[in-house]
Amino acid sequence: MTTPSFRDLGVPKKLNESLHRQGLRTPFPIQVQSLPHALAGRDLCGRAPTGSGKTLAFSIPVVERSESARPHHPRALVLVPTRELAGQVREAILPLAQARGRWVATFYGGTSIRRDVDRLRRGVDIAVATPGRLADLVQRGDIHLDEVQVVVVDEADRMADMGFLPEVRRLLDRTPDTRQTLLFSATLDGDVDVLVRAYQRDPVRVEVAVPTEEAGRVNHLFWATQRHERRAVAAEILRHSSGPAIVFTRTKHGADRLAKQLASDGVTTAAIHGNRSQRQREAALARFARGEVRALIATDVAARGIHVDGVELVVHFDLPGSEKDYVHRSGRTGRAGRDGVVVSLVCEDQHRDLHAMQEALSMTAGTHDVAFAHLRADMVPDPTARRSPADAAAPRTRARPPGARTATTGPARRSTNPRQRHRAGGARRRTG
Repeated sequence: MTTPSFRDLGVPKKLNESLHRQGLRTPFPIQVQSLPHALAGRDLCGRAPTGSGKTLAFSIPVVERSESARPHHPRALVLVPTRELAGQVREAILPLAQARGRWVATFYGGTSIRRDVDRLRRGVDIAVATPGRLADLVQRGDIHLDEVQVVVVDEADRMADMGFLPEVRRLLDRTPDTRQTLLFSATLDGDVDVLVRAYQRDPVRVEVAVPTEEAGRVNHLFWATQRHERRAVAAEILRHSSGPAIVFTRTKHGADRLAKQLASDGVTTAAIHGNRSQRQREAALARFARGEVRALIATDVAARGIHVDGVELVVHFDLPGSEKDYVHRSGRTGRAGRDGVVVSLVCEDQHRDLHAMQEALSMTAGTHDVAFAHLRADMVPDPTARRSPADAAAPRTRARPPGARTATTGPARRSTNPRQRHRAGGARRRTG
């Protein structure tokens, strides 16, 4: 079956030309299924993994269906959970907005609120915002949502995890009942389903996964490591990695400390976490995206706030707090058809927690020691393990070179998409 073009899906000429200038000619499945309905003004509820093309799926209708705004009254609103995602959504929308003569701006914490007010005074057509900063601007009377025509709630499940949904609801209550509402989430149960039922009218439901031929191959490794040896192991892993890597820690202080330690071991690093200023975070991300540093050392603020294609390695220096966090962190690799490796360093007192997480994600339980001599062999993705980014946490077992130990990477036969299998529980926390 021939994939339709953007023009076939109803994308207007100016926006189609903008897409072509960006080299975007073949729509992803989420775009094929959602664009005709969204461009027609229907509410839409999309279940789609990160990396599936959903940002463009909502950017096109947001730009096309929003009119020019008067000061302090945006006509389109995109709500996102993190500052980094806000910036990346703006970058996706900007070329389309310019083609239609629309002005798009971001609003999030850690930046000058005076600058926000100045931009709103001049008039912002499309506002991309985190709930906290937007609520501050509403309370100050600097922004009014009573003329919003289109609302997008992106990564609604992450909003729920971070405790933002009550604020999201208060903000949506300030928008007109006649608005069009587009909601995208990796999961649509629990609090997200409440949001769908309360704020959408007979929504079109779309659910996609990245096709096998477009999915990256991801190999998951669990290595038993003494706590005092983790730094040396992490440095060795990064030296053997052939491309960019993200290393996750549980604390902000731990991220800074590890970044300095790895730098002294000869691995170029940049740290990103909630205690860094927005300028520092943007600079670190830019250096990483340009390839100026080998490893980005990050807390969970980056698990879904960073969208950089080409990440070849994720290292869980500290194990994640839940299976859901494991899925989100690990989803930074194996994107846009590229291969990836996920390595978890498991200390002696963490095996019980690890086994509980592996069971929840239908992974084969256990860990193995891996000799440095076999690092290169272990860190080659399984050529038979074609997985979509949505399924990145359901790894495969692969053959090893003679004499090499087998890392625990295979799921049980009953394995399904781990996003459907993670527990609904877990501590709710704010990150930033």
